[in-house]
Amino acid sequence: MTDNVHLDSRRTVIRWGAVTAVGVVAGYAAVLLANARHYFTDDTESQYTALWVGLGKSLREGTFPLMVPEQWMAGNNTMDDAGLFNPPQLIVDLIAPSIDNVAAYATVVKLLFSIVAALGVYRICLVYGARPVWSAVAGVAFPLSGWFLFFDQASWMTALTGTAWLVHAWASAVRYTRGTGGPIPVFVFLYLTITTQYIFPAIEAILVLGAVAVGEWLYLRRWQPIARLVSVAACAGLAGLIAFLPSMLSADVTWRGAWDVINDPFLTVPWSESLNASLPSALPAFPSWWGYVQPLPVTYIAWFLVPALAFVDWRRAAGAWRELTSVALFSLVMLMWAAGPGTIGPLRWPARVLPMLALGLLVLVCVLIGRFGTFRNVRGRSAAAAALIAVLWMRSASADPARWSWHLLSALGVAAVGAAVIRLARTRGAAPAAALTIIAMFPIAFLQVHAAQPTPMAWNLPAKRSDAQNAFPDFTGTTLQLGDRGLLQKPDKSVDGAYGSLVFGNYARAIELDYVNGYTPTGHFYFGDLLCMRWDGSVCADAYRRAFAPEPETGRTLVDLMNVDRVVLQRAMFPDVRDTAAPQGWTWVDYPGNDRYIWVLEREDGLASSRNGRISAVDGVSATSLGESDTSCRVRVTSADGGRVVFARLGWPGYRASLDGEPIPITTVARSFVAVDVPAGTDNAELVLTWRPPGWKIGIVSAAAGLAGLAALQWLWRRNRRSNRPAPAEGEADRPPIGVTA
Repeated sequence: MTDNVHLDSRRTVIRWGAVTAVGVVAGYAAVLLANARHYFTDDTESQYTALWVGLGKSLREGTFPLMVPEQWMAGNNTMDDAGLFNPPQLIVDLIAPSIDNVAAYATVVKLLFSIVAALGVYRICLVYGARPVWSAVAGVAFPLSGWFLFFDQASWMTALTGTAWLVHAWASAVRYTRGTGGPIPVFVFLYLTITTQYIFPAIEAILVLGAVAVGEWLYLRRWQPIARLVSVAACAGLAGLIAFLPSMLSADVTWRGAWDVINDPFLTVPWSESLNASLPSALPAFPSWWGYVQPLPVTYIAWFLVPALAFVDWRRAAGAWRELTSVALFSLVMLMWAAGPGTIGPLRWPARVLPMLALGLLVLVCVLIGRFGTFRNVRGRSAAAAALIAVLWMRSASADPARWSWHLLSALGVAAVGAAVIRLARTRGAAPAAALTIIAMFPIAFLQVHAAQPTPMAWNLPAKRSDAQNAFPDFTGTTLQLGDRGLLQKPDKSVDGAYGSLVFGNYARAIELDYVNGYTPTGHFYFGDLLCMRWDGSVCADAYRRAFAPEPETGRTLVDLMNVDRVVLQRAMFPDVRDTAAPQGWTWVDYPGNDRYIWVLEREDGLASSRNGRISAVDGVSATSLGESDTSCRVRVTSADGGRVVFARLGWPGYRASLDGEPIPITTVARSFVAVDVPAGTDNAELVLTWRPPGWKIGIVSAAAGLAGLAALQWLWRRNRRSNRPAPAEGEADRPPIGVTA
């Protein structure tokens, strides 16, 4: 029998959109019941929340935080995931300094972005013709899919925010090509995707748009809509270029400078792991930080995804292949990317694209079920679904044979819930069946997160900034820490332990202290090499000798060239160092109550960082600081025979110097410290050193060009819209009639 063909009303679309949002909230609640800190772990606790606090503090002080020189390792905010040109991210930053419990703040922020992402998936399904009920199923399922739940939401914040905007860009792109939406939403969502400053969403956006262009050309058989889409995408790319130009033009001095393609198996996911996509217990097998069999179900997508294929009328679905080509093509590209190569220039760890594979497959399956679902020959289809579940079990048991019985129980659970959904769909209709499909996701999420405890990703940094600030010594000025996070044992990871006196990652920013150490995925190669400093601020055991050894060109030590006021040494790394004499000009200082984990060296003559601006060494020059900002130095210089001024600034590309208004070249010492050679005969001249992000003028011009192009496209769209009938609302006439057969 065939139901009456109907078109979903706007009210229905809004109602199921609300169900999607509520479903995400319920999913978050289930996860938090299993682990209250799930959304405050790994990079979120060690990088992002502290970064928000630091950026927000600068913004409140009226400073746009492009550069913070004292935070040497991670002070160039144009290089990392700061999102400086992303308005929603700046709002997150502005609020952050007012929030004491950063764990709670991170959870709320991520919840909001997860709702945005889920609604974006909901919109994609609608534009491809899925009914709102099954669009909501896809929307709720996406934030609970494996990699997105355990990495992008738990840890990698910019992956979450980039994806949240990307999915809306996809939906808006399809609407624009089909004439039911304008260019502004496409532009805005693409711009927000790009300006998260995370390369993966930007590249994924290009692939999405490429897939949409191919699919829509096959569907519409007209080139004009594709040309419009390419044009608005180019405008968004021009506007967002300012976010990536600095890192592109500075790549040669970073750890990520190489553009090699390497077939590294680390975090490459074999195609066969897709057969784990619907078994909640599946622990996939591929190389990662934790060996071969993973402790987290990162390839899981949704419990219904694979069995639902048995209830698609494939003959009818074949007639829609042109319309769905873009979804299938994007899914195929993501499947291939996830399998390797392991490194493509700055793009490493292909498993990062697993959320995109989940996105494509969820959209594809829910569209097929919503448009071509059938119960004809229900027994045969049920048997096929059971066979698919058996394949899931066999694949999961072969990857993780020690837990075969748990996988069997999981498979039986999927079969039981699936049978209940089928019965509801046949007797009560699509809405109750979809509701049960969604509700079943919540206990699965709880069990998955609960089974993964204790999470292997946690740093266990304090949730409340006030707790850390109250415990920490009052370290004024600039501090260099020499320690290794790998030496911390589990009992050390608390405010009463090591986190009361040691910093790793961006922890110093959270407690509003200036440390050389910081979290940076794109660190300055040469500076890092000087102190053997790694991405999390850890160093090697030789760092103490290096820090106090004379630099050959200037004869000054590295700590002098950095204008460091204090050196904190981790006792576990340097247990006997206090038995030796302090370096010349330094003295050992005790901090009662904080000396269990650290030794502290401080200068005998006070703070170097407040002595003469950021001047750290002079040779043949008299130099007096006249004024400082984060991005400039003004210095009065005199030199009869010529000489050099060295600044306590890391030598990122983008520095310029002028002497009494005339440009002069700059150089670096040890390929790390900015220096200026002052010509002979200079008398009482003003030396001005400034830094601007490389390519900033190009970025401004390109942004203006992108906005001008958008204005032209909007004008053309409005003119064409006036000459045609009004565009239908999303979820209505942009979708073909839907019949459900039983």
